[in-house]
Amino acid sequence: MLFWRNTTENAAGAWEPETAQGSFGRLWGMFLNARVAIAAVLVILQEALHALGTPLNFWTLAVCIAYLGATLAVRLWAPPRPLNSTFDGFWVLTIGVDVMVFSLLNFYQASVPNYTPLFALPVLLASVLGPIVLAFGTAASVTLLLLADAAGTAVQGGGEVNARLLQAALSGSGFFLVALLANQLATRLAREEKLTKESQSAARMQIQVNELVVATLAEGVLVLDGNGFVRSANPAARRLLAAQETAFPAPFKLDAQSAWQPLVELMQHTFAQQSAYESNISLVHPGLNARRLQVRSRLTESRDGPHESLCVMFLEDLREMEARVRIEKLAAMGRMSTAVAHEIRNPLAAIAQANALLEEDLQEASQRQLTAMIAQNAQRLAKIVDEVLDISRAQQEIPAPQTTSLWLDEAARRIANDWARQNASSGQLRICTDCANTEVGFDDDHLRRLMLNLLDNALRYTSGAAQGIEVSTQRVAPGQARLSVWSDGQTLEETVQAHLFEPFFSSESRSTGLGLYICRELCERYGAQIGYQRVPRENIQGNEFFIMFQPASQRLRTELPSMDSVLV
Repeated sequence: MLFWRNTTENAAGAWEPETAQGSFGRLWGMFLNARVAIAAVLVILQEALHALGTPLNFWTLAVCIAYLGATLAVRLWAPPRPLNSTFDGFWVLTIGVDVMVFSLLNFYQASVPNYTPLFALPVLLASVLGPIVLAFGTAASVTLLLLADAAGTAVQGGGEVNARLLQAALSGSGFFLVALLANQLATRLAREEKLTKESQSAARMQIQVNELVVATLAEGVLVLDGNGFVRSANPAARRLLAAQETAFPAPFKLDAQSAWQPLVELMQHTFAQQSAYESNISLVHPGLNARRLQVRSRLTESRDGPHESLCVMFLEDLREMEARVRIEKLAAMGRMSTAVAHEIRNPLAAIAQANALLEEDLQEASQRQLTAMIAQNAQRLAKIVDEVLDISRAQQEIPAPQTTSLWLDEAARRIANDWARQNASSGQLRICTDCANTEVGFDDDHLRRLMLNLLDNALRYTSGAAQGIEVSTQRVAPGQARLSVWSDGQTLEETVQAHLFEPFFSSESRSTGLGLYICRELCERYGAQIGYQRVPRENIQGNEFFIMFQPASQRLRTELPSMDSVLV
């Protein structure tokens, strides 16, 4: 019963209108071509019989010629259209014409040929392109016409009446069976085509989602074949591979540049070992610093052997990885340091106060010397606590760039002159400003803290010569200002340069190593960038700390020029 229920659920036929140009359109064209071919064969058959000596039946020839014209007209001008469940006008123009023509040929036949098998064409056409109701209706009409023809022959006194009736009944039963089987096959074909289209649509959507995810990954992804061709590369991978803004349309050869040779060797090793591999490599482009990458390679599974496998490489910039790890460590260290500083501050204040009270009652110089040592070290501890808490304050103070701005030249000269007077270093300081009417997004108090830290650091390491410290400003781009603090100190060791802006790192045993870290935190809060480089001033090599400021009109965290573009 389930079989019959499935065949009658879709009363409008197995084929949906939107499938008319798919499998249905092909079946439609096939049936119409078959009708034209059969009509042409019938016309040729009549002429052949006449040539062989059979008397020509002009009515039969006229029916065949008319049928050929009708089939050609339908083939040329009738669009593909699923048949309805009723015997409408479209059914009459196609299946009805076939049934009528074959019935006339069957009626006008003398002895040969037998036209009964031709009725299979309209039955198949109704079964494949229409619903089961129309298929059975067509088979029933054909059966009734065959029985009527057999009955007419009996009335006219023709012989073998029982044989003709039996043949008509058997032919009708066969047509019913053909209608049922053909309709079931067509229904299944339509259902499978619909499922295939749905699967293809889902697959295309999944491919689009995968491509979108891969394209937006911060991690670079390369897909390579065994010949070293890059089949696919996401934007992050292209950025990590390129020495500059260069387009590499896939596919491209991985060994096209000498800097990519480490990747080629890693790919070859992965294919040779047929296993995943992980390594840290360096891409060295001529004239540029080496780019260190962590590369993980994986092989796709293939049923056609290892030669059909693909190698997928995941690239990640080691500097970014180290920066993330460093940020996480610094965040945990900052929370711990702030808590410890708060706990130390109260007992330290009590020690300092008790030492001051004790000093008032002491008369002997040796005892006063001891209290002075206590006071000195207490002040040192208090300074360390303040610097640790400054980190927390710098992280919490988020200024509003729309209202926090200053004129860089004016502020830099004022802060530098104040510092020189307090430290009696006017003879060592030189000020060069070249950013007239340039406003930057920075708070005045925070700029003072930033410059004082850099100037104190410069004074600590300067040679002591006249004008051994320089504060300068310059415009590097429209609206883009740069402030630098330069001193003629000795070259910093590479190990020191690598950790300059990390907290609690210092080359001096009595320093907390928080000054430059606080400077970096302040710059990041305002979208500025701070860096270090070794540059000459008037043929004298020295150490320069520079800050690239955001224009006052821009918001926080907008993109600044890269650090390489401001190194001179």
